[in-house]
Amino acid sequence: MAILIGLTLAAAVSALARGTGLDRDRAFYPTVMIVIAALYTLFAVMGGSTDALVAEMIVGAGFIALTLAGFKQSLWLVVVALAAHGVFDIFHPHAIDNRGVPEWWPEFCSAYDIAAAAILGWQIHRAKPAAI
Repeated sequence: MAILIGLTLAAAVSALARGTGLDRDRAFYPTVMIVIAALYTLFAVMGGSTDALVAEMIVGAGFIALTLAGFKQSLWLVVVALAAHGVFDIFHPHAIDNRGVPEWWPEFCSAYDIAAAAILGWQIHRAKPAAI
């Protein structure tokens, strides 16, 4: 169920952004990715683990750095960041002991991230070269 909700929410957010024009600004998807990258840090604070907090901040900083590079250079790097975070979600429970993460979160977030990456990639592919 978490996967279906993640896929549906990614499609709904993208449709809302497209329908309202929010995604006309190249900052939309990078901003979404920065929020996504920060959520595991929030969960570490909620879980009360300093070790998890440090680990999540380091990993999150890497995703944010890639996203900022994508904002400045090419939105294809944001596609990579979203997709890579989706893969990271799959392995997260085995890589970082973060007790604040809801049990269903990795599946939900992975589905959202990979769907959002696919949607953004499709939008870039269809855009004029000046728009990317």
